[in-house]
Amino acid sequence: MNKSQLQQHDRNHLLHPFTDFHDLAQQGTRVITAAEGVYITDMDGHQLLDGMSALWCCNLGYSRSEITTAIHQQMQELPYYNSFFQCTTTPSIELADVLTKLTPVGLNNVFFTNSGSEANDTNLRLIRRYWDLLDQPSKRIVIGRNNGYHGSTIAAASLGGMSGMHKQFEPLDYVEHVQQPYWFGEGGDLSPEEFGLRAARSLDEKIQQLGPENVAAFIAEPIQGAGGVIIPPESYWPEIKRILAQYDILLAVDEVIFGFGRTGQWFGSDYYDLQPDLMTFAKAITNGYFPLGGTMVGDRIAKVIKSKGGEFTHGFTYSAHPAACMAGLATLKILREEKIIENVRDNIAPYLAKRWNELADHPIVGEARSLGLVGALELVKDKAGRTRFDDQCTAGGICRDMSIKHGLVMRATGDTMIIAPPLVITTAQVDELMEKAHRALDDTAKAMA
Repeated sequence: MNKSQLQQHDRNHLLHPFTDFHDLAQQGTRVITAAEGVYITDMDGHQLLDGMSALWCCNLGYSRSEITTAIHQQMQELPYYNSFFQCTTTPSIELADVLTKLTPVGLNNVFFTNSGSEANDTNLRLIRRYWDLLDQPSKRIVIGRNNGYHGSTIAAASLGGMSGMHKQFEPLDYVEHVQQPYWFGEGGDLSPEEFGLRAARSLDEKIQQLGPENVAAFIAEPIQGAGGVIIPPESYWPEIKRILAQYDILLAVDEVIFGFGRTGQWFGSDYYDLQPDLMTFAKAITNGYFPLGGTMVGDRIAKVIKSKGGEFTHGFTYSAHPAACMAGLATLKILREEKIIENVRDNIAPYLAKRWNELADHPIVGEARSLGLVGALELVKDKAGRTRFDDQCTAGGICRDMSIKHGLVMRATGDTMIIAPPLVITTAQVDELMEKAHRALDDTAKAMA
């Protein structure tokens, strides 16, 4: 089929995730046909620097034959077998072993899923089972954050705090939400440190309101990704840790975006010195080449589940799929042997931060922030007042389209522009990203004038 035929069949038959179908019908689908390194190419031959690592997952870019070869070899030897009923496969055992060595201390068990959404559903099952086995069934409420994102199944979307999603279904009634640590949008006249404490203490207030005996866990991303790359003030996580310890509440850290090197450490939990009881992963575990997710389970929970639990009646047909696990093993081998994460920490992240901060001088940028290999730009009409152009987030949509026009994938979350380029991006490619982002900002400023 040619391009127009493909687009028509797409309109007729394919329901896209997170898509306005009216807009899709008017504009047509962008059909991606090839990729190499940090670039993708569409059907028109338009090459784009992928500033989002696809969906935060292709950390090693698109040219790692070691991963595809590992998948192919496994498919020839054993294309599939399940992990139910006391069965498993060699790759699943080996990947579980490697993960327990790479993740924070105390996470010595893993439950494999196919996605981050399923892993966060699994977290809910594990949390509930743990407290029930300890004869504390009243501990059933899980607290998340406003504007947090934990997936799009009913359970995972309930854990997340995105109001637009909640309007389209009935969220679980045992999930509550507290303030996000979004200083630029909600900090007012407080310093970042003061606001970080206030945001953290909203958790304390919620726990007291609900009763500590009723609160089972707190779930959060180390940095909010889809919510707009919201980097918490330095005062935030230490206070959260203190509060959770005070009330004996479990911590579930969602590392789906920030795991496997995005912060310049193996995990965001390493960067913020967190000791999660549960840690969700997905995306970059296979470099996006094969669906795989899971949750790392802390010793505190695993010991109870294993010793008191009997049968844990939960699982997925493709949990620990052997080809997915082989993709994971190949990906982790590259990250370790080529010292990709160390290079991000020592070289690429500092360089990106230096260049990215230059965009703060642009007339429509209210804040430029970055950490590791993520960055955000707040688009504003008035810098001093942090005032947006309008309530419809017009500027963000325009800037996203202008970025594509200039050969860059940069995502819009409202009027916040965000990037998460592959960890293998070079300094020369960072310069290219910056030049294209600047042109997109200039065109956006003209359009909004």
